[in-house]
Amino acid sequence: MSSVGVVPELILLRHGQSEWNAKNLFTGWEDVNLTDQGQQEATHAGLLLEQAGVDVRVLHTSLLTRAIRTATLALDAMGRPWVPAQRDWRLNERHYGDLQGKNKKETTEQYGAEQVKIWRRSYTTPPPPLGEGDSRRANGDTRYRDIDPALLPASECLADVVARTLPYYNDVIIPDLRHTARSGGAVLVVAHGNSLRALRKELDGISDDDIVGLEIPTGIPFRYLLNDNGSVIESGYLGDADLAAKAAAEVANQAG
Repeated sequence: MSSVGVVPELILLRHGQSEWNAKNLFTGWEDVNLTDQGQQEATHAGLLLEQAGVDVRVLHTSLLTRAIRTATLALDAMGRPWVPAQRDWRLNERHYGDLQGKNKKETTEQYGAEQVKIWRRSYTTPPPPLGEGDSRRANGDTRYRDIDPALLPASECLADVVARTLPYYNDVIIPDLRHTARSGGAVLVVAHGNSLRALRKELDGISDDDIVGLEIPTGIPFRYLLNDNGSVIESGYLGDADLAAKAAAEVANQAG
């Protein structure tokens, strides 16, 4: 990246490898922890941020453990456990409905690659929803007890994720970006493949059709330098660009 003056700086970081990533299961809103590899990825992400001189002042995460743990480990590696944090369900992963907990390759063998690709990457087609009373529904989870049950999904397509994530970005993250930019600080968002795809779709102006092809690797920070109006000056992964591309390709191949 070339050198620019003091501008809003946004870091997007997908959580490190989770236990269900390692098992190649659809995870969605299921709350699973990081693997040992995922913890190492999170720590390495913090070191990359430190080496790049990123001055993280504010943290935003989802309500899911894998994102929270990743953020904690990354900030610990930076020597910044004190960074104030906001956590919100609107940064959660896309809800995969009845696919949650199922193996991606086995699901592909059962329903066919084209159908699974539609469920995984279609902008407007959600997977089959969870039924009423299904134990996987979020209604009984105490972390969501203050949220209107009508807002809690039983399944989502990416358009649904965009509809819940962008208002949070506009109303909460952008004010933090403007505030931290006054002294050269950065806002760190640690979330999930699809909530981050929703943000990148908006920031990069990616079409509904082309967003299908965007894959986001675990544990590698993506940095934006922004104009005051929120448009992008520069962007890119920190660290080895080839490694990021390889990791993204591995995500694409998970369903076989």
